[in-house]
This record gives sequence, structure tokens and C-alpha cells, in this order.
Amino acid sequence: MSKKIAILTGGGDCPGLNPAIKGCVWAAEKFGYECVGLTDGWKGLVEGLTTPLNRELTEYAITQGGTMLATSRTNPFKQEGGVQKCLETFKRLDLYALVAMGGEDTLGVATRFYRDHRLNVVGVPKTMDNDLSATDYTFGFDTSVTKAMEAAAALVDTGRSHRRVMVLEVMGRHAGWVALFTAIASAADFVCIPERTIDTAALLKKVKEAHARKKFALVVTSEASELPEVGEGEQKRELDQFGHVILKDRGMGERIAGYIEKNTGLETRHAVIGHMQRGGAPTLFDRMLGVRVGVKAAELVRDGQFGQMSALVGNRIIGVPLEKATGELKTVSADWNGLMEVLF
Repeated sequence: MSKKIAILTGGGDCPGLNPAIKGCVWAAEKFGYECVGLTDGWKGLVEGLTTPLNRELTEYAITQGGTMLATSRTNPFKQEGGVQKCLETFKRLDLYALVAMGGEDTLGVATRFYRDHRLNVVGVPKTMDNDLSATDYTFGFDTSVTKAMEAAAALVDTGRSHRRVMVLEVMGRHAGWVALFTAIASAADFVCIPERTIDTAALLKKVKEAHARKKFALVVTSEASELPEVGEGEQKRELDQFGHVILKDRGMGERIAGYIEKNTGLETRHAVIGHMQRGGAPTLFDRMLGVRVGVKAAELVRDGQFGQMSALVGNRIIGVPLEKATGELKTVSADWNGLMEVLF
């Protein structure tokens, strides 16, 4: 009887998850394993929610956005009896290993199960925020920035037509990679990222100069940017099971647009691309990265390298310790300051 591998996807969905599932399933079956899906993230392991996975079911998954296994932000370590239920499910389903696909939270749970309970777990890095350490890029990031670039181009068209300042708000909870890459690739006039408190004087100066020169301006901001002049008390905001502030109604794009219009007198509009960044077919880069890290996950299981995560380093896919990947977020570092000074 072949050994069984379970696969789950946790946290926010993003393009590239289905390619990763395909890569893992196809490689695992080649190595002689049977695969089963756990639905709804870690909730699937807590409650034993399963779905079949095989080559036929995943054949065209590489072309599809979202996750065929569904997802949630369930944290078994925050639920009474959640950890024990996971361990019991693992045993009841007669699992040999678990492949967890997710970002800092999902893989943080995987790290604890390996470290504290010696569960046979390997990780696959997924996050459109590109904020996982130990890997150069995560799938989902390229697709999300591509969609944001398209939105920025549309805002430039309407901003130029109406002589307006346009503010585009993009996702990115703790890291400004999506905002930074979108702004650079869209020739924006200013970028706001959570790693740096907004220099309001510089913001207003750049917007006024750009508008005077070409009669419109484009500002790109992360949803998590900080604008002290219109600050808010985050301690009162709703938190998810991982202790993160839920940003669904924060409205930094609207706040920044209002601040610009109030202090410059220039007509300003904002747009929020929001969850459109998460959906849709993955780009070529994310399809290739997703399927490659999925295959590597199956190889890590085959080789008994548990407690590891597939990672892109240079152009190679290698295994790295989960603790290294989840120990510290990869945020926009100071070595990007020079480029931002030149372009913004």
C-alpha cells in the first residue's frame, strides 16, 4: 500500500497555488505516493475535511487562479484542542507527510508542528506580498503586480484626461513590495510603503511638481502605509486568528487622496484594486514558479527532508529550513532607498 501525502493551502489565496498543487501531486505520484487534499486550510486538518487529488483532477490546474482546495485563516494553535485534533486527524487519515502551502502564518503553524510535535511537514511558499525570507520570490507576487500595473495604466489615462491626481491603493500587509514594484513599473510620481512613514512634505511637493509639468499625477500606496496626519487607533481594530489587523476597511488610498486634495487644491481621485489582485489566471512566471516549488515539495518528502520549505534561490529550487523562512519577514530594506530617491 502506497504512503499518503496530504496537501493544504492556507491564508489568502493567490495565483500560483493550483500550479503548485499540480506539481506536488504529479511528482508525488511519480515517486509512488498517494495524495489527498485537505480543504479550507488548517481547518481541514482540524476537522478532517478531505477531497481527492490525482493527476487527472489536477491536469489543467496550472492554468487556474485561486486554490482548488479552498482556504481559511484558521490557526489550530489558537483554538482549544485544535492542535490535538490535527494530530489525531493526521493519524486517522494514515498520513505519511503533509505539504502546507502558504505564507508566514500558514508556514508558521507548519514550523511549530514540525518543531514541537515532529510531524512530517514540508512547506511551499505562497504570498502575493513577497514577504517570506529565504526565497527570492514567492508565486502570486508577479501576477498581483501585473494586475496592479494594468490598473495604474488605466488611472493614468483618466487622470490625464481630467487633469487629476490619481491614487492607487494596492495590497501588502507588512511589506511594500507590491506597491514599490507597481510604482516603479508604472512610472508613478510617488510611492507610499509601510516600511517608511510617509514624508508628507515630499509627497505634496512631488504631486504639485508633476501636475504642473504634465497636468496629472499618479501616487501608488500600500494598504498598510502610515499617514500620521490622518492616523487611526489600530488597537481598536478587528484582528484575525494570527493577531493581524484586518485591513478591509482601512481606506489608505482614500485618506491619502483626501489629504492631497485638501493641501494642494488639486482634484484627486482614488481607486482600490483590492481582491482583484488575488484572482485570475497566474502569469507565466507564477505558473513556472508554482509548479517547480510544488515538485520540490514532493522531492523533500521523498528524501525525508521534513521541516524544510521549497525556495527559489537564484534560478534554483532548493530546500531551506522552515524556521529560517518564517523567522523574520522580508520587507523592503534600506538598500532600496537609493532607487526610490532616484525615481520618486
